[in-house]
Amino acid sequence: MKLELKDIRKSFGEKEILHGVSFAVESGRALGLLGRNGAGKTTTIRIIMDVFHANSGEIMLDGEIFRPTASQVGYLPEERGLYPKKKVRDQMVYLAMLRGMNKKQANESTVKWLDRLHVSEYIDRNLETLSKGNQQKVQLAATLVGEPQLVILDEPFSGLDPVNAQVLKDVIRELIREGRIVIFSSHQMSYVEEFCEDIAIINHGDVVLSGHLDDIKDTYGRGRKTISADNYSPQELADICREKLSSYAAVERVTKKYVVLELKTQADMWQILDICKQAGVEIHQFGAYEPSLNDIFISCVGDEEPDTEAAKEAV
Repeated sequence: MKLELKDIRKSFGEKEILHGVSFAVESGRALGLLGRNGAGKTTTIRIIMDVFHANSGEIMLDGEIFRPTASQVGYLPEERGLYPKKKVRDQMVYLAMLRGMNKKQANESTVKWLDRLHVSEYIDRNLETLSKGNQQKVQLAATLVGEPQLVILDEPFSGLDPVNAQVLKDVIRELIREGRIVIFSSHQMSYVEEFCEDIAIINHGDVVLSGHLDDIKDTYGRGRKTISADNYSPQELADICREKLSSYAAVERVTKKYVVLELKTQADMWQILDICKQAGVEIHQFGAYEPSLNDIFISCVGDEEPDTEAAKEAV
C-alpha cells in the first residue's frame, strides 16, 4: 500500500495553515512526520483522518481517493483520549466495535493487545487507577484494537520508562514487518531514527525536507569532516582549527566529542592533517561526518520561531 498526500492546503478563516503539503509513505516502512509546535503536523494528521477537510489537494491510497471511513485507521494522540473513569475492557471493546468488529472479535482483539503490551492484568480496572506509563500502553492497545492498516503515532513514548519503551519499540517493529503504514510523529529524534526510513519535516505549513533518511544524511554530511584530539578538548581544538586551517576549512560546530569542519573547495585532506600535526595536535579521529537527525532538523527549522497563531488555530 502507498499513502500519498498531494498539495494539501488548509486555511482557518483567512489564514492559510498548510501551503501545499506533499509526501508519501509506503506499507512496511515508517515515515517520521516532524516539525516544531505550530508547524502544521497536527493539522496534517487531522486532514488524513478526515477530522478536518482540506481546502484543496488530494490524499490517495494506492492511486484511489483515500476514504478513512472505508479504511482502518489507528491514531494514538499525544494527549490521551480514553475515559479515565471507565473500565479498560469496556472502552476497548466499544472502540473495536465502532471500527466494524462484532462483540466476540472485539473481546478477542482487546485481550490480544492488552496481553501483547503487558497490561492484561488491568483489563477490568478503571483507567485512572493505572500509572502514567500503563495508561500510555492501554492507549496504544486501543489504537491497535481495530487492527488498522494505517497507524498514526503522535509522541507514543511519552511517559514510558526504558523497559516499557522497549515493549513499545517491539510492537512498532512488528507493525512495520506486517506491512502496515506507520506515520510516526515525535520530538524525540532518536526514536524517529530508530524506526523511520523516510522523513518529512514541516515548517510553517510547508514541507521543507522529505525523502529517505539515509540519502538525506549523505547529502548533509557531504563536504564535512569530524576531527578530535587526544591532547586537546573539542573547544581547544576548534580554536586551533580556526587559526591554522582557515584556508582549508571552517569550523561549523563543536560537540562534546569532536569538531565538525566544513571543507572549502579543493581542500587537501593530507595537508589538513599535516598542519594539525605541526600544530602539536595528537589526532584521535579524522573522518566523514554523519549528521544526526537532530542536526538536520535544527538546520531546517532551528532558527525559525514557531507560528504560535497557527498553533492556536490548529488546536
